Amino acid sequence: MTIRDRLKGVVPHRVTHQVRSSLVRYGERTSDRRPLPDFLITGTKRGGTTSLWRYLLAHPLVPRLFPAWNTKTSHYFEENWGRGEAWYRSHFPTVRHRRALERRHGGPARVGEAAPLYMFHPLVPQRVAELMPDARLIFLLRDPVERAYSHWKERRTEGREPLDFAEALAREEERTAGERERLIADATYFSEAFDWWTYRARGRYLEHLTPWLDRFDRAQLLILPSETLYAEPAATHARVLDFLGLPAHRLAAYEAHNHRRSSAMPEAVRAELSAHFAPHNAALEQRLGMRFDWS
Repeated sequence: MTIRDRLKGVVPHRVTHQVRSSLVRYGERTSDRRPLPDFLITGTKRGGTTSLWRYLLAHPLVPRLFPAWNTKTSHYFEENWGRGEAWYRSHFPTVRHRRALERRHGGPARVGEAAPLYMFHPLVPQRVAELMPDARLIFLLRDPVERAYSHWKERRTEGREPLDFAEALAREEERTAGERERLIADATYFSEAFDWWTYRARGRYLEHLTPWLDRFDRAQLLILPSETLYAEPAATHARVLDFLGLPAHRLAAYEAHNHRRSSAMPEAVRAELSAHFAPHNAALEQRLGMRFDWS
């Protein structure tokens, strides 16, 4: 019986847990042979990061995280910082694995992870700059009004949000009061409230991008409207591959992942949010020299 079979639950949970623990320990023991990632997808939550990540994983020169059940991210820079660099390295393929891929497919391997909270967390830009100063960084930015509603729908579906959308917006500051300050004061603290209920705060993109812009060369950052990914997934995928230095690789289909259908946003709430974000969007466009069709 293969390890893959075991991880699919063909054997009892006790044995599966043993296999999982063994692989985790193996990754940590071999961390010195596992280079840090080449890129991070750090775009906003509910902005298409899962779709883009899946598209990249379909490329033969973009290996999965290790072990295989790590589908998207290690959450190292925001939730698991206290575990240390060796633990982080344990999630990525070995030099030997990279070289094998390069021999087989005739190009450079590129390794990364995708974590929307990295963009929003106040300590992550400095942590990444110190550990991975040459990393390539991809930011997907979605219309902040639509993003907030999609974020609320996800939390509602997961059973983590008891409030309706208007009330959740009204109580956001109260529910998240002091959490950002506590994150800054305690390097090992992780805040569910800061992750779950920041519907409005996460859409003030320039506040969150500025620390990245201040620490990295602009050529290392690729900033894309999520709407462009949704409307032109093949072209956007090709642009990302070029940014990462990967050979072209067109997919047979570009499926949208984590899409959620629901009732329309109340118009009064939409109008209020649009007014709230308008000056923030204008400042973002001015700083980046980009236009976002979010009107």
